[in-house]
Amino acid sequence: MAAAPAAEGAPEDSHDSNSSAESLDRLYPAVGSSKPPRKRTTSQCKSEPPLLRTSKRTIYTAGRPPWYNEHGTQSKEAFVIGLGGGSASGKTTVATMIIEALDVPWVVLLSMDSFYKVLTKQQQEQAASNDFNFDHPDAFDFDLIIATLKKLKQGKSVKIPIYDFTTHSRKKEWKTLYGANVIIFEGIMAFADKELLKLLDLKIFVDTDSDIRLVRRLRRDISERGRDIEGVIKQYNKFVKPAFDQYIQPTMRLADIVVPRGSGNTVAIDLIVQHVHSQLEERKLRWDMAALASAHQCHPLPQTLSVLKSTPQVRGMHTIIRNKETSRDEFIFYSKRLMRLLIEHALSLLPFQSCTVQTPQGQDYEGRTYSGKQITGVSILRAGETMEPALRAVCKDVRIGTILIQTNCNTGEPELHYLRLPKDISEDHVILMDCTVSTGAAAMMAVRVLLDHDVPEDKIFLLSLLMAEMGVHSVAYAFPRVKIITTAVDKKVNDLFRIIPGIGNFGDRYFGTDAPPDWSDDEDALST
Repeated sequence: MAAAPAAEGAPEDSHDSNSSAESLDRLYPAVGSSKPPRKRTTSQCKSEPPLLRTSKRTIYTAGRPPWYNEHGTQSKEAFVIGLGGGSASGKTTVATMIIEALDVPWVVLLSMDSFYKVLTKQQQEQAASNDFNFDHPDAFDFDLIIATLKKLKQGKSVKIPIYDFTTHSRKKEWKTLYGANVIIFEGIMAFADKELLKLLDLKIFVDTDSDIRLVRRLRRDISERGRDIEGVIKQYNKFVKPAFDQYIQPTMRLADIVVPRGSGNTVAIDLIVQHVHSQLEERKLRWDMAALASAHQCHPLPQTLSVLKSTPQVRGMHTIIRNKETSRDEFIFYSKRLMRLLIEHALSLLPFQSCTVQTPQGQDYEGRTYSGKQITGVSILRAGETMEPALRAVCKDVRIGTILIQTNCNTGEPELHYLRLPKDISEDHVILMDCTVSTGAAAMMAVRVLLDHDVPEDKIFLLSLLMAEMGVHSVAYAFPRVKIITTAVDKKVNDLFRIIPGIGNFGDRYFGTDAPPDWSDDEDALST
């Protein structure tokens, strides 16, 4: 079998001299100014797993939306660690050891191997014959890397290309990652671009002996990729070793920390973890419920709020579902009636335009028609899920998405644990559903998720059967163009952030489950 390319992603050996020189102007260090070269090789990093399981817990390496303050914004950026070094130096292993020791539940592990450029037909032919240099800076799409890291650092969601090392091309599907409080970016050219370096808060170079790395590379390429020993050695001598000497080894001087012997140097890794811990303490973000409670006291309710008219019928249904003596069957029945009225009211606030139709009698009728593209419902699990049947009953062919948000018991921070949204949701009007909103924590996180998926803020409709004034103000202040629609607003929350007089734990009353002792109204989903 023919030997495949080196660390997939560096450009071909036969670059155009002018374009290559121009693209290298941004590289660090200058191509001609390297120290006496040492014998090294390049790296093919493994694609990051979505989960990292340790003996103590599971770490989510796809990232999650980070922590937002009472204004709905991320007050500090994520901490980004750059891991550079040669092929098979142990960068991925070092990254895993750092993640395990940090004790951070949400982290992004991003590999440079995802960002190889799309090859031309000629380059594809060169790659197939093992004559394409995948260990050159031109092989990587640095513009896409920088744009992706910037968004991740700001806590936004990004789409990552999936590279197929067999066909040397990007697959059609992309994967979605979220920002987190820690982002680890690793790759052979992690320090090779000036703009990329500005995004790295800590730069670590993993320095492993070239003989060890060559042995690892031989073992990996032969056993895992079906290559023959002659092809691996040829590739190493022609592309891998020269690229390391010219582009990778010189960047060691840019590193804040050099880790000799890679993952075998536990002392260095312990020191790195201590440093990162201190940085995270300085950047620690807490969901400040007290700040939420006091930020908007005595302010008039926002104009973006629309409350269903309190007719005797609506008031009567509220009387039934608020009564603690109401049976579960009656609670479900009258809750569903209120949900139906609420959703009908929300649909009336959608944009409509005039249209003319012809009646069966052959007469023109001047009517109205929905002027948007599509309506999508998104429920905040679990209580928000109870509103889906009412939406389906009045909105034909509506698409449904779900979001599961839980509160961290130790920090009080809302955290996204599950997400399923329809494709092209950014073009829709979105009905975001949760039955009760107290502080607004879960609702604000859910809105943030929709915004990260490019849903325009003014196309988001937050629906809830009951809201506290505190939650209304919090959502409206953070997202002033989100429309807030409810059947009633209660003035107060108590010290446990339960709505007063309130409705109780809606999810437990609806599903017949027992409420935990420390629940709050807009955390039905958080206690599942």
